[in-house]
Amino acid sequence: MHLVGHDWGGVIAWTVATTNPDRLASLTCLSTGHPAAYRDAGWAQREKGWHTLLFQFEIAGAWLLQDDARNLREALTEHPDAEAAVERLRRPGAVDASLGLYRAWAPPESLLARRHPYPSIPVPVMGVWSTRDRFLTEEQMTGSAAYVSGPWRYERVEGVGHWLPLEAPAKITELLLGFLGSTGR
Repeated sequence: MHLVGHDWGGVIAWTVATTNPDRLASLTCLSTGHPAAYRDAGWAQREKGWHTLLFQFEIAGAWLLQDDARNLREALTEHPDAEAAVERLRRPGAVDASLGLYRAWAPPESLLARRHPYPSIPVPVMGVWSTRDRFLTEEQMTGSAAYVSGPWRYERVEGVGHWLPLEAPAKITELLLGFLGSTGR
């Protein structure tokens, strides 16, 4: 199986690749680097990812939705389909369910941990990061190479924001087809 993930899908994909590499032919992660590389990416990443700490608090959902979802709209300013995303997250329980990912996968103490519990990933991996990503740094993606023992490929997409699959679908398709064709699997 060729596994592709973006954002939280990328975090989950990295985890699948480290726990079940025998089930994968390749891994492609868009925007999101390896969880340990994210943790080790320094203060620039912590500044861009400040919301991960905010979302630990129970009041975060109400804060995002207050004043006609003003804070949520601000967070999604550059999302290509922001209004539809806001409407989905305004459904009862939706925003709190979304925040549950942050609470389960990124508790504050994980930023202080020194060692990662993940083995090296033996399958071919492609990491794709975009230059206008306002949530994730390039360092957390390029640093992911340290957690891959199989072939590693890094692609930098210029002038595109965080939502790569929505903002640059043709470019992502081109990169995926080239990468998947090169894996020999």
